[in-house]
Amino acid sequence: MKIILLENVRKVGSIGDIIDVKRGFARNFLIAQKKALFASKENIKEVEKIKNDLSKKDLDKKNLAKEIDEKIKGKEFTIKKLSTENKELYGSVKPTEISKIIKEKENIDINPSTIQPIEEIKSIGTFSVLLNLHSEIQSDIKITVISQEEN
Repeated sequence: MKIILLENVRKVGSIGDIIDVKRGFARNFLIAQKKALFASKENIKEVEKIKNDLSKKDLDKKNLAKEIDEKIKGKEFTIKKLSTENKELYGSVKPTEISKIIKEKENIDINPSTIQPIEEIKSIGTFSVLLNLHSEIQSDIKITVISQEEN
């Protein structure tokens, strides 16, 4: 399915690119998230007209992502969870929990969908987490999980 990108998408393309992707990816992700439009003649003309505005919006998003990156890069956040005697957690630490901790500590809103733990956080310890703040900017933070019984 041919689509026109309305923003830069990592490993897919740049603003205004007309690309061919699988129908499900186009419908369920790119078009649903307003990252792309169907590549009809009318839409192609429309995107050519608003390409400068889209580039400006993308630059603003990129600058905001840079600011967030500078504030939290390399920081360590602590989460308290219930655990068993052998240091395993009841459940795991989810991106929504990480997002809440960052909001509490740094007062920065981060969408949980941009948070990617490098490995699943299911035990006590320190874990690396990637934040995809923008298609060109990734930030790395550490999440330390401690037992809720400890002080």
